[in-house]
Amino acid sequence: MKAVFFDFVGTLITKPGENRTHLNIIKEVLRRSGRRDLDPRAVWEEYEKESSAIFKELTGKPYVKIREVDTDALRRVAERYGFTVPDDFWNISLEMHARYGELFPDAVETLKALKELGLHVGIVTDSDNDYIEHHLKALGIYGLFDSITTSEEAGFYKPHPRPFQLALEKAGAKPEEALYVGDNPSKDCVGAKRVGMLSVLLDPTGERRELWDNCDFVVSNLRDVIEIVKGLKD
Repeated sequence: MKAVFFDFVGTLITKPGENRTHLNIIKEVLRRSGRRDLDPRAVWEEYEKESSAIFKELTGKPYVKIREVDTDALRRVAERYGFTVPDDFWNISLEMHARYGELFPDAVETLKALKELGLHVGIVTDSDNDYIEHHLKALGIYGLFDSITTSEEAGFYKPHPRPFQLALEKAGAKPEEALYVGDNPSKDCVGAKRVGMLSVLLDPTGERRELWDNCDFVVSNLRDVIEIVKGLKD
């Protein structure tokens, strides 16, 4: 075992933190538009539905910048509710992600422990380059990664093989020498296994139990990844 790669949203940072971030993005957009009369949570829920639908269509396909997807989704909602999307919407998004992003409690200790084992520790994520760099630096963990591979760089969304292959190239590792940790069985486990990597599903509540067969390992916390790696190295 030479390398361990991680997904980002839902794997290193929590979904509740991401939801809080998006809600605050909407609050700031509505404040800028002078629409304090609108319910931010209702607008946020509509925005989430729109962006989720677009991303579902993009799964495994050639990359489209997330800033474009998010802006398009919010503009659709804005037309229905009658407010304006600020020209600097993406800057608002980056700032709110930096301010409200929340790491899993055991994320830092897990990353450090894997590095102490002499492993290449990387990220493979469906994101724009500026988003992931900005967010990791704000969280104070940018320096813990030996490589960062985005779908923007690879040109395709997961589970397309290219993001995983590019990450392996950066690590100088063969597929069978690498482990990938994510929270989405269909994108993370399937994508990793397609190129020959072992896959770990992070499923703290067991809500994805019906899809566990897509993954080689299932854990309820990141700390368990350390023991998996130790077992594979022995």
